[in-house]
Amino acid sequence: MNTQLDIVFLGLSLSSSWGNGHATTFRGLLRGLNELGHRVIFLERDVPWYAQHRDLHDPDFCALRYYDRVDDLRRSHERELQRADIVVMGSFVPEGKGVIDSLTSLCTGQLCFYDIDTPVTLAKLAEDDCDYLARRQVPYFDCYFSFTGGPTLDRLKSEFGARRAEALYCSVDPKRHHRIETAIQWDLGYLGTYSADRQPALETLLIEPARRLPEQRFVVAGSQYPTDIIWPDNIERIDHLPPDEHAAFYSSQRYTLNLTRRSMIEAGWSPSVRLFEAAACATPIISDRWPGLDSLFPQSAIETAASAQDVIRILDSQSERTRLSVARQAQAIVLADHTGAARAKELISKLMQPDQARQALGQNAESAA
Repeated sequence: MNTQLDIVFLGLSLSSSWGNGHATTFRGLLRGLNELGHRVIFLERDVPWYAQHRDLHDPDFCALRYYDRVDDLRRSHERELQRADIVVMGSFVPEGKGVIDSLTSLCTGQLCFYDIDTPVTLAKLAEDDCDYLARRQVPYFDCYFSFTGGPTLDRLKSEFGARRAEALYCSVDPKRHHRIETAIQWDLGYLGTYSADRQPALETLLIEPARRLPEQRFVVAGSQYPTDIIWPDNIERIDHLPPDEHAAFYSSQRYTLNLTRRSMIEAGWSPSVRLFEAAACATPIISDRWPGLDSLFPQSAIETAASAQDVIRILDSQSERTRLSVARQAQAIVLADHTGAARAKELISKLMQPDQARQALGQNAESAA
């Protein structure tokens, strides 16, 4: 490969963080690639629900371009796709299966898949209910990058035919996520879009502690929460929090809560971007428990809870010295290993020796057609 690479990403969204965690992930990774000197283009399907909520219009770290449909993608961006050293297809891209089939005949460089939703994707593939990736397409990719590590990587190869499977976790931009000197407004907060399978944990680990600690202050930020949820009076609600306000939000909390979707708890080794953002802001984290968490943060760098009483104990009994020590240790880990720059270096290093099986890509695509 050349020292300076042309890299094209096709993802769910870069321009809008509304109702999705993909935008924040891509922004950190692409900024890191730009800092390494690579030329990056992001191609995004122009859809109304993101067009109405864009919070990044003109990024300074990549070229952001839109397309309408699969045929428009090929017609308008054929040259960029053909000349790219690396093309990275993201999960949940609208009409993703059609996009992938187009890419197999266009790409001359390496073709990769970046799954930000791996447990969800594998469940959909097993049920033949995935509209952004077909099971037959998994072996097309030089490398299948996964938000989930651990045993899932072996499963991708043995069960779904991936030629290479590598963990590529989310990351954080320390220029945007860092400690801000501000007054503490809340004892415990949570940032996340509503999810039915996370809601029981939110009820247990934040709403119930709020009921039992009426003198303390809580906050839940995120969109799409049902109107019939009864929030205690000491829980403040913020409907949408733009990425530029995340650092101030975390810095205003004594503790922050990290919750994980059920499928990712079952798979393990699935850190969320919120986990790294909060740690970068030196806000101590109370997290639900899942396999692989200790491979990212030792017990001295994070608090875990399984019940309302666990949370209450931490909020009421932990010393200020311990609280700050936990936060500092987590921050040091994230700044060393989980920044966009670190993740960009990881991506490039894992692609320096292309899989020779890439030569079979054209044959695979032809036989699938």
